[in-house]
Amino acid sequence: MTIIIGILALVFIALTVIVIGKTQDLLKGVQGKAEQEEDHHLDSSNDWNAIGLFVFWIVCVIGTVWSFLDARKDFLPEASSIHGRETDFWFWVSMSVIMVAFFIVNSLLFYFPIKYKFKAGQKATFYPHNNKLEVIWTVIPAIVMAGLVFSGLRVWNKIMDDAPEDAEVIEIMGRQFAWEVRYPGVDDNKLGDYDYRLIDDAKSNSFGIDFSDPNSFDDFTSATEIHIPKGKPVLLKIRARDVLHSVFIPHMRVKMDAVPGMPTKFWFEADKSTEDMRKELNNPDFNYEIACTEICGRGHFSMRLLLIVDELDDYEAWKKEQTPFLSMNPDFIEKVPDNLKARALKYIESDNSEAMVEVIEVTEESAE
Repeated sequence: MTIIIGILALVFIALTVIVIGKTQDLLKGVQGKAEQEEDHHLDSSNDWNAIGLFVFWIVCVIGTVWSFLDARKDFLPEASSIHGRETDFWFWVSMSVIMVAFFIVNSLLFYFPIKYKFKAGQKATFYPHNNKLEVIWTVIPAIVMAGLVFSGLRVWNKIMDDAPEDAEVIEIMGRQFAWEVRYPGVDDNKLGDYDYRLIDDAKSNSFGIDFSDPNSFDDFTSATEIHIPKGKPVLLKIRARDVLHSVFIPHMRVKMDAVPGMPTKFWFEADKSTEDMRKELNNPDFNYEIACTEICGRGHFSMRLLLIVDELDDYEAWKKEQTPFLSMNPDFIEKVPDNLKARALKYIESDNSEAMVEVIEVTEESAE
């Protein structure tokens, strides 16, 4: 019996060893099959993800191109000023460079998931550094960006430089919520001085015109429209009465902030009159305008001013038809120094003005 039990024990041990061995083999087989199935599942998922990403990129490209072409009808027409066309040129150069780089980089970014997606048995190459590539993708963008920056700076410096000596000087002032314009008269073609302490809305002196300066005597103002000549440089002297405003002439590519207490300026040359633009756009109702692009209060939306670009001869004729501020507001003769009253009275429409001038001139001569 003991022998039989021993033999059975040995058989049991042998069978146990065999079963364990077979189980291990079976487990290995199941695991290998699971890994194969998992690898196949991963390959399939990676394929679909990579393809989906690339399709998404293609749809984005098509949508971007379509939206650009569809929106072109709403773009501003060709600039009506010399510096405006130069500004537009460099704007589109910058946009072209940026868009080319954008499409190349993103096309590669969406292509790489297809090219380098997970594959069973494939190992990634260890590639930590390449000096040549570092130099290439650092130097080339630096050169391109420097070129864009310096070309833009050249245009900006030219715009912000001193205006030509023959420029037409016009003062524009922003206030809540309107624009007012002051021109030099035809007699001296020079703007007179101003002093903010002389501002008096009750007496219509919203500019604070200083009548101790004889150049102010023939200046005239407007609050309904602004005229500028075609083909002649125009220097805008910009002021603000209360809060920040911003002079914006979209068709001229003119934009400059009006800052309280800090006069600014912008000079440009319009080379398309209002009539020229009406013919070019085939729109008889077209008008240039000046808008405020700095939110300045509740009435900001209404802060617009009609801009009329005249042929040079028409502009000069229009100026001669305007009435000096002093002529429309003769009470300001009191602000004129005694030694300048004779000159100022020439602009006062009065039956007795000539006699008053003669009396003042005699008085001045006697005083001398």
